Amino acid sequence: MSIITAYNEAWDNGNVEALRDLIHDDCVFNPHVGGITMSKSDILGFVGSGNTPKSENNRILFENDEVGVAHSIVHFANNSDSEAVMAFMRFKDGKIILMETGATPLSDDYKLIGSE
Repeated sequence: MSIITAYNEAWDNGNVEALRDLIHDDCVFNPHVGGITMSKSDILGFVGSGNTPKSENNRILFENDEVGVAHSIVHFANNSDSEAVMAFMRFKDGKIILMETGATPLSDDYKLIGSE
């Protein structure tokens, strides 16, 4: 199974243990919102909270042993508008060591949570 497929399944199922095995200890996640950087423990804590976004139409656009690019439609638990999200991942030792996302809002009156 690809790293991205395993990650998507673990994320969608809230499987913190599976994510722990897929995310490198030195992972850095730069999400497209809030100007923050998350560590492995931040990611696992977020997923463990049960408020994780839900995705659909997950597609792997490219993946090899070093990098992966994925796209999905994401619905957020905080009632913000859904987004089309592109994710870039870098792999090390078969795990995700870097992830960055970019997104396109799916409504005309979109407001980024926390930007007001």
